[in-house]
Parts: sequence; structure tokens; C-alpha cells
Amino acid sequence: MSAGERGAVGYAPTREVLVRCGMEMLTEHGFTATGLDAVLRRATVPKGSFYHYFDSKADFVRQVMEAYDSFFRRKLDRALDDEGVAPIDRLRTFVEDAKRGMAKYAYTRGCLVGNLSQEVEVLPEGYRAALDGIVKGWQHKVERCLELGRSAGDIDTSADCAALAEFFWIGWEGAVMRARLVRNGAPLDTFIAGFLAGLPRSRKAGVPHRRQR
Repeated sequence: MSAGERGAVGYAPTREVLVRCGMEMLTEHGFTATGLDAVLRRATVPKGSFYHYFDSKADFVRQVMEAYDSFFRRKLDRALDDEGVAPIDRLRTFVEDAKRGMAKYAYTRGCLVGNLSQEVEVLPEGYRAALDGIVKGWQHKVERCLELGRSAGDIDTSADCAALAEFFWIGWEGAVMRARLVRNGAPLDTFIAGFLAGLPRSRKAGVPHRRQR
């Protein structure tokens, strides 16, 4: 489809509805259990319209992944770029926001990237690299936040912020899965408390940071 066709009147709303419905279903069920017919019923869009925007289910889910990445990056930026909050406390802000989001849907929805990663052996060609790239982008944002904490003296100068950021996301995905299992936010609280407690602290970081307003 050409750029002109994609800019035609009516394109954006229909495509956005399909992507939003796909995002909802993939965060609930994953790739294998999400059928196109179910997506189309939820979106109330005919199958012919679907193929006007997407070549296949694989193409559709790939575009949903990209939309989810953009959505999630915005959530991370709101929390991790808040200069009115100490860098380390921004991680708590992110977790609290995510916890509210999961509670809103009674913990029936998880992380789309985490869900797909559990099915990586049956996913279309190229998905493995795409998912890894998305997570690495999220890691970079946490790494930058941790580096700010290190510069502020909240984390010891010896800290490997890149490794800590990778560890954060490995633990986070497990915490999200556990929260869905038990249908409450306790695993998310346990995760962030453990992660922050395990950070190598400098002597300067002897007391909790207050908000920098």
C-alpha cells in the first residue's frame, strides 16, 4: 500500500481500531490463541478491510508489536524522565503506574512482549530479533535512569548500569507473569523492593531520597 493510500480518509481510524483490539487480545492471550476472526469480531471490522491494511496475521502482529513498543516507551518516559523525582524513585513510579494498569483489567492482561516471548519457537521469522530489539530499547531507558542515580550518588560508582538494567527487565517480566497468576500486585511490589535493595549503594545514599521539587 502506498503512502498516499495509507493517508486516505478513513484509513487511520480503522487501522487504529484493529491495532488496539490486537493489542488487547495479545496482552490477554498471546500469539497462538489470538485468531484473526476473534480480532475482527471485537473490532467489528470485515475481513476484507483487514487485508486492506495488513498482508497477513504475521504482518498485523508485527505492527501491533511496534505500536505497543511506542505506547510502552511513552509510559517509561513519563516515569523515568520526571526530573522532579530522584532517579531511583522513578523506577518505583513506573512500577506503581504499571500496577494500576494491570489492576484496571483485573490482572487479565500482561506484557505483550513478554507473552510473545514465551511463544518464540512458534512465532514467524524475524519476531525473535524484533522482540529482543524492543526489550533492549526499554533496557536502555532504565540504564540511563540508573546512570543518573549513579551520578547523583544514590548508586555506587562501581555499578554496571547496563547489566542492572538487563536484570531489571528479566525480573520484571517474571513479576508480571506472577501477578497475572495470583491476580494481584504483590509480585510487582516484591520485585521492585528486591531490585532496589540489591542496588550497590554509595555511602552518600544512606537515607531515602526525597522528591526534588
